[in-house]
Amino acid sequence: MHDLPADWGALCALVFLLGMRHGFDADHLAAIDGLTRLNQARQPAVARWCGALFSLGHGAVVLAVAAGVGLLSEQRLSGTALAPLALPAWFGALGAWVSIAFLLGLGLANLRAVLATAPGEVVALQGWRSLWMGRWLRASHPLAVAGVGTLFALSFDTLSQALLFAATAVRFGGLPHALLLGLLFTAGMLATDALNGWWIARLIARADQIAALASRLMGTAVAGVSLVIGALGLARLLSPALDAWVDHQGLAQGATVVATLALAYLGARLLARRNPDQARATAGPNTA
Repeated sequence: MHDLPADWGALCALVFLLGMRHGFDADHLAAIDGLTRLNQARQPAVARWCGALFSLGHGAVVLAVAAGVGLLSEQRLSGTALAPLALPAWFGALGAWVSIAFLLGLGLANLRAVLATAPGEVVALQGWRSLWMGRWLRASHPLAVAGVGTLFALSFDTLSQALLFAATAVRFGGLPHALLLGLLFTAGMLATDALNGWWIARLIARADQIAALASRLMGTAVAGVSLVIGALGLARLLSPALDAWVDHQGLAQGATVVATLALAYLGARLLARRNPDQARATAGPNTA
């Protein structure tokens, strides 16, 4: 990360690619999958856009950091003395606990829905509002989904990357360049997260329309992904050695999340074919 290109064009391309890579982080994918599942039954239109909304909320923090660094750099150039930029030590722990709590809450909400649904019925998230974290998990309004993305951005990793890109852009001309890099990072992240949100919404909708058994399997898969990623985040806080190892497995974790949901959907289709008596009458109209 410290060997950023000296050429402006190469730097822009790299920042865009790093944004795409950031959007592929396992905690992003798990949060978007969980939010999509929560909104699919009552807010299918919002469900399709959960990935994009989450990413826009996340990117708003990146842009705010870029703007702040750009403005500070211009003050330095004008001769105003300013203290060096640094993140508070508590930011890392705050971001970690926010993502852990939310992912565990999403996992519990989805798992409870699966367990509470009678055999032969499509899994819908009835009664999930009474769960732990109640209103915080009720991210069914577009602004609420974007707010979750904003909270996930309060992490050392996201903010340190934003600071580094913005500080590097200052060498090329100050605020406009810093904002452009922030926009490119957000655009890359948006491309990944929006695609994931759209894809998981279609998988969940199709599974629910295939059969009640299929919706149960997809609900369990989404719950499992959220709980595992949340638990892994907690383990990283407790073990520095595990934290260092996980940092080098980022792409593998994201690929595992995507593969888990894809395999769950394929399994749901196979189960539906073997259990034609369970189907689609209880699933409702096509929302895919």
